[in-house]
Amino acid sequence: MIVYKSTDWWEALRHLRSSGVIRLLLRRVLFVGLYATAITATEVLYAHIDLSVDKEFFTFLGIMLSLLLVFRTNTAYDRFYEGRRLWGHLVNNCRNLASLLHARLPAHDHANRAYLAGLLSNFPIALDGHLRKGVEFHKLTEVEDGFISHLQRLDHVPSGIATQLQEFYERLLDQELILPMHLLTIQRHHEALLDVAGACERIKATPIPFSYSYFIKGFITVFIVIMPFNLLDTYQYLTIPVTMFGAYALLGVEMIGDEIEDPFGKDSNDLPLTQISNRIRANVHEILGVDLHEDIRALADAPYTVVF
Repeated sequence: MIVYKSTDWWEALRHLRSSGVIRLLLRRVLFVGLYATAITATEVLYAHIDLSVDKEFFTFLGIMLSLLLVFRTNTAYDRFYEGRRLWGHLVNNCRNLASLLHARLPAHDHANRAYLAGLLSNFPIALDGHLRKGVEFHKLTEVEDGFISHLQRLDHVPSGIATQLQEFYERLLDQELILPMHLLTIQRHHEALLDVAGACERIKATPIPFSYSYFIKGFITVFIVIMPFNLLDTYQYLTIPVTMFGAYALLGVEMIGDEIEDPFGKDSNDLPLTQISNRIRANVHEILGVDLHEDIRALADAPYTVVF
């Protein structure tokens, strides 16, 4: 995810090269510029091409297209924002679980504290990989012998970690380190972990319907193709930059929607799940008083990674 100051226009413009979607957009606008140049040169130098659409009807088409694009962008951003809200909910519940159990576990019980810190830290890291290209098991903490090898046999690793957390709470209850009333409070935050995982899976597995996306892309393509013919009489050679600017606006909105509708990828504008996971790991260890290697702790404070 690209981090910048939204109030600093020049800084935002400097980040143009950091976004893969912007670079692709500029290449497509250049292609539209070449197309507009060919149409303009043919019209001005060789022959009159009368393929223009009635200007009032063309304006009506533009209004209809703008309404569709607004709806498209809002739908995509809703998915992006919901994904960020869910991961914020995950951060809060991991911290709450660590705080609640920190108050119940004896200060000298380093084994249980380290075990809990490892499990809580592993959940967001596993969920990060589960929502992307697969869990990176080397990033997980080996909380006990055979832990990683057991997870590698599972289809849904976050569920496996959540199950082990539940078993840990039951052991604490048997050892009378927590009381049934404490377990009820803990359970509420624990259930939220898999609720977040399920909601993220719903976002990822429910893309914008193909027919809707196809219709908008087709509409934009036809609109851009006929645009130069409707501008030639008024703008002559200025038709080229005007067409490119229009294409920049239309294609840009649609491409941004395509990128952010799946907020769990590794595009430059997707959510920084790895950064958030590392922050949860650092917070949980700090709350429970468990030492964390400096190299791992530094990952929580590292700048967001931009993937090209």
